[in-house]
Amino acid sequence: MYQNCCSRHIMGLSRRGLVAGGLASIALARVASAATEPATSIISPDVALKRLLDGNARYAANHPKQKDFSAGRAAQAKAQFPIASILGCADARVAPEHAFDEGPGQLFVVRIAGNILEDEGLASLEYGARFLGVPLIFVLGHSDCGAVTAAIKAVKDGATLPGHLPGLIDQIKPAVLAAQQNQPADLLSAAIAQNVRGTMQRITTATPILADMIAAKKVKVSGGVYDIATGKITLV
Repeated sequence: MYQNCCSRHIMGLSRRGLVAGGLASIALARVASAATEPATSIISPDVALKRLLDGNARYAANHPKQKDFSAGRAAQAKAQFPIASILGCADARVAPEHAFDEGPGQLFVVRIAGNILEDEGLASLEYGARFLGVPLIFVLGHSDCGAVTAAIKAVKDGATLPGHLPGLIDQIKPAVLAAQQNQPADLLSAAIAQNVRGTMQRITTATPILADMIAAKKVKVSGGVYDIATGKITLV
């Protein structure tokens, strides 16, 4: 008797498990399908860029928009529709959402020291453009960048760094060498701007996804340098 009751109980659990598993599989299939469907932009690249620059002007003037962070959370839990992807430096003093005066869900942010383009960062930008409909990719450098400073020391003094840092610095050295050719009065500032341009160029020619979308004018690439002292972003 005990065995029969247990058997019926187990069979019931198994049937319920199968039903639950089937529903979960259907849900996962729908999510996977949505993740493979290309998305369209909700605004144009130029409108997105103007919105970023207007937001930075408010931030630099210390007149940010009032934000209710509880508003929209339910909708954001279901989907995201960012207006721009930001490839920025990991520097703690540079916070893209603040610098552009945007709230949660508006910016798709990728951060790495020196705002360089690694494969994983490129994949993130590809995902944002193709599957989230992001119309603008903005490369955000900043003043007094430690990664660029280290690259300058590596070029001029042959300085070496421990761990995985040399691999990162090697990607910034071409910007330092290019900036040096013009013999600027401020090599650091010139190299920072050149590093942003170099990253922008690599994004523009990144095949197979971004290069085609940029050529078709579905996505725009822009970039600038954030001044830590003033909060202002200057386009390069």
